[in-house]
Amino acid sequence: MTVKRNIQSESDLPAKLSQPAQRALAGAGIKNLKQLTKFSESEIKQLHGIGSNAINQLEAALAAKGLSFADNKKKSKA
Repeated sequence: MTVKRNIQSESDLPAKLSQPAQRALAGAGIKNLKQLTKFSESEIKQLHGIGSNAINQLEAALAAKGLSFADNKKKSKA
């Protein structure tokens, strides 16, 4: 009998992100930066465990890949 393992997709979230922030994102179903782009910065800030340091780390990681929070996409196109 073959057992299938649930292979997690590789996360490109910042490695130094605090455990509470990681749990908050996981609880919201966010496993990578691409998924994070579907949310506004204010929505992410509302998650329990996400503070200003986590937001700064996430913004930097998004920017490094040419991505941004959903609300920031509108600002950059204007």
